[in-house]
Amino acid sequence: MALHRLARITMGVPDVEATAAYYADFGLTDLGHGRFASTDGGEQLKIVPASRRRLEDLVVGADDTDDLGRIGAALDRLEVPFVRDTHTVRAVDPGTEVTVTVEVQPRTVQKAPATVPYNGPGRTGRPGVRAPGVLREGAVRPRRLGHVVLGSTNQEASQRFFTEGLGFKVSDLVPGAAFLRCSSDHHNVLVQKAPIAFLHHSSWQVDDVDEVGRGATRMLEGHPERHVWGLGRHHLGSNFFWYLKDPAGNFSEYFADMDCIVDDQLWTPRLWEDARALYNWGPPVPASFLHPEDLAAMMTGAHDAN
Repeated sequence: MALHRLARITMGVPDVEATAAYYADFGLTDLGHGRFASTDGGEQLKIVPASRRRLEDLVVGADDTDDLGRIGAALDRLEVPFVRDTHTVRAVDPGTEVTVTVEVQPRTVQKAPATVPYNGPGRTGRPGVRAPGVLREGAVRPRRLGHVVLGSTNQEASQRFFTEGLGFKVSDLVPGAAFLRCSSDHHNVLVQKAPIAFLHHSSWQVDDVDEVGRGATRMLEGHPERHVWGLGRHHLGSNFFWYLKDPAGNFSEYFADMDCIVDDQLWTPRLWEDARALYNWGPPVPASFLHPEDLAAMMTGAHDAN
């Protein structure tokens, strides 16, 4: 695959200071001026002022300039305007209103964490000692940005933009939404039908389910209003999840154990129309996850601005 990762995002919010403080608590490294880094991905989040919460732009990593040429030709066929320079191609998806930049950059190499021993039926992998997960005391630090979920006012066109234009692959489909990948992760971008373009959530990889639980538990100490949904496990992607809410209303997810697609020929996308489209197990899906509470207010603001 010519594309190899979701490299970084820029998030627009009304209150930069409060939102930045949240993502520092979330475990990202504060680089100053609204910029944050993950431990393995480097700088991956920038927070800027905006009249309402939204994803301003996202950057996708590509291997070489030949890939940019192919993307430019594909965008021409879709009649999507773009700007090309030596190392980037930049275009706007009208459905999500996000500026997407494909940029030539090196691939990220992640160091594997130590193997965690587990006890189980007929298997004693950890005799005489407590589980490492209950002995951890350090802060949870997201390893890298995994994916974003975007509301699109023209989902079909957004899906074509990312797949036929930029070269993303379809991993799975649900009514009104598509799970798309630009790496070996099951999905890096999900575009879903929505009455307004908005950022639903960003998702950040941690080592394992213990880190998902420890990170969320730490975030909820003194801040119960941050809780959205979790702990659970998705069916599409298979990852463990816990969703929290930042002060602007964007959801942020800790995830671990995402499906990895290393050979496109061995993966067949499916259309999922039952509860597995949302999760395999976990608490019931809250209404606010499916329809964020501020969506109507954002729509009113958008309509007033037109």
